[in-house]
Amino acid sequence: MSPYPEQDAIISGIGISDIGRKTGTPGIDLTMQSVREAISDAGLQPSDVDAILTLGDVSATETAQQLGIEPQTLGGPYGDAGLLAPVQQAAIAVGERRARHVLVYRTVQMMGGTVDRPRRPGDKPRPRRDPRPVMSDVPYLLAADAYSAANWLAMHCRRHMYEFGTTREQLGAIAINARANAALNPAAVFRDPMTMDDYLGARTVSTPFGLLDCDVPVAGSIAVVVSHRDHESSAPNPAIRFAAIGGASGVGGWTQRADYPKMAATEAASQLWSRTDLTPADVDIAELYDGFTFLTLAWLEALGFCGDGEGGPFVEGGSRIGRGGQLPLNTYGGQLSAGRMHGYWVLHEACLQLRRQAGERQVAKPLDIAAVSVGGGPIAGCLLLTR
Repeated sequence: MSPYPEQDAIISGIGISDIGRKTGTPGIDLTMQSVREAISDAGLQPSDVDAILTLGDVSATETAQQLGIEPQTLGGPYGDAGLLAPVQQAAIAVGERRARHVLVYRTVQMMGGTVDRPRRPGDKPRPRRDPRPVMSDVPYLLAADAYSAANWLAMHCRRHMYEFGTTREQLGAIAINARANAALNPAAVFRDPMTMDDYLGARTVSTPFGLLDCDVPVAGSIAVVVSHRDHESSAPNPAIRFAAIGGASGVGGWTQRADYPKMAATEAASQLWSRTDLTPADVDIAELYDGFTFLTLAWLEALGFCGDGEGGPFVEGGSRIGRGGQLPLNTYGGQLSAGRMHGYWVLHEACLQLRRQAGERQVAKPLDIAAVSVGGGPIAGCLLLTR
């Protein structure tokens, strides 16, 4: 038995639906595309699935009904890894032999179920919800007319610029790299070339962020099957192993950290590295959350690929993070150009790259270890994956 349960788990199958903007495709149809592909990719039948985990927008109950199965309930909290928590819970569950095959998916609709819709006549009253401690400072931000994560993270970015001299051109290198990679991804929604002038000339969203610093809303679904490693010899595709996991939430909210502008990524990364003998120098490729360009830069620092405040020089010019560089970054185009799948596309792409199945955008150098991260502000999760 491995020291940590996730090390006895593998990703045996992956699946992705059609991705697009304002497609009108029902969420359950997108979900069934991705989950059926993932189950088949793992060499399984729906009846082999023991449990289903998801954060929405389509419920696990509805998906199970469509698959014709009655999955078990794993129980227990998802943990502190935010959007990656279901994947981490699945890895721990199969590592502890509470399940053998767990289906995990994330379905996103551009105007989907994660956003409250206006009440309509005949609607039942919504239950009163207690404020989440992790978001306890949000009322103060709203009172200051800071209404979205674009505003909140812009403040982080401005502080980073003030303390370390980070520039917009350095952030632009992240966006331009993403677009260059998206050009090789047929599923990406934005594939036209981007120049630094395009980036700098884009309309302002929340200083210092322009439009091209922000991710692209899309509709789609991505699924993975997490299996016990004893399925590895039966899986038709190369299995991807979990070397370590990390997660954190709630530390200092959005604004109250003593080490601001650091975020929960700091604690998540610390937990990840504490569960493995591997180091940042061992990582061959990074698929890191880019809801905003600054989040990717912050993850590079939190995960130790460069020192505190050194993210700007690390990405400057884009050569180090290009497909032929020291640390190829967001090789499918990221959320900035491919589309916002709430971090699950980074996981899907990491698996493709480690399998050497990424087609025209496949990184040429040997790849054995990938870092994956999701989240920003007070919620963060990360994975270290190996072939």
